[in-house]
Amino acid sequence: MHDGAQGWLLGELHKGMRAMFTMMNEARMGVGMQGYALAAGAYQNALAYAGDRLQGRAMPEPENPTGPADPLIVHPDIRRSLMDQKSFIEGARALAMWVAHLIDRYHRTGDDQAEGLVSLLTPVIKGFLTDKGLESTILAQQIFGGHGYIEEQGMSQFVRDARITPIYEGANGVQALDLVGRKLPADGGKHVMAFFQSVRDFIKEHESDEDLNRDFLSPLKDASKELQTAAMFFLERGMKNPDDALAGSYDFMHMFGHVTLGLMWARMAVVSQAALKAGTQTDFHKTKLATGRYYMQRQLPATKMHLARILTGAAPVMALDAEQF
Repeated sequence: MHDGAQGWLLGELHKGMRAMFTMMNEARMGVGMQGYALAAGAYQNALAYAGDRLQGRAMPEPENPTGPADPLIVHPDIRRSLMDQKSFIEGARALAMWVAHLIDRYHRTGDDQAEGLVSLLTPVIKGFLTDKGLESTILAQQIFGGHGYIEEQGMSQFVRDARITPIYEGANGVQALDLVGRKLPADGGKHVMAFFQSVRDFIKEHESDEDLNRDFLSPLKDASKELQTAAMFFLERGMKNPDDALAGSYDFMHMFGHVTLGLMWARMAVVSQAALKAGTQTDFHKTKLATGRYYMQRQLPATKMHLARILTGAAPVMALDAEQF
């Protein structure tokens, strides 16, 4: 084969491989969307059921103890379940819209930084949104109690449909390995550094607002620092003992997911607070701020747990010989 033909063939192979990886990454994004979309459908059903189903009495004891039962939604644990679902779904939806914007920026303007962020976030979207989406559908099914396992209610179907998403287009353990082993060090770590810088810039831009700083920016800053600590741990220990990084990859993927959703909630809080000050769409934005505060107070602190696990390294994970399992 002469040089010209060989060059053409190599070029076509390169284009073919690029197209294949583009297709796979698009599929992974799509599966991530499927994860939170199933959670959204399950949540809507659970919310309706919680408002209709009468069971138990609100605390403290009512004046008329022989009166009818109260709807499920009065109970704090039901509220917790619904808020877990709502705060995840709305944060995930915002993340999906932001990444779609980054994709458009790259395709329309050739913004390489946007493409780098999309590449970095692809395993996070696929892995985190499907793991949490499955968890959310289970919470929704749980609200139905035993009725959640009766097929006519449809909740078991949401759980079954969500259960496959952590496996589709590369199991989530593989997504975590891809994030830590390939995406994190890509281009000398340029893209993850750009992400951290964008978080710092956003916080600096809005930190003069005391309410935003207390409820959203300060928790986001802490979580982002914890994510950076984990990334530095991988960089420092990964070369000497790769297992120290690989053993923490799944926790890192979830840490990253929580920080991205924390960033989305902080951005939504900026918009909602400005709208409230302007006197527009009051109920919608009050609800948005309350939901965001819930995420920052009850979900984002999971980054501390994930960091604690990561910093133990590979030793507790690899402690048993294969035969001991």
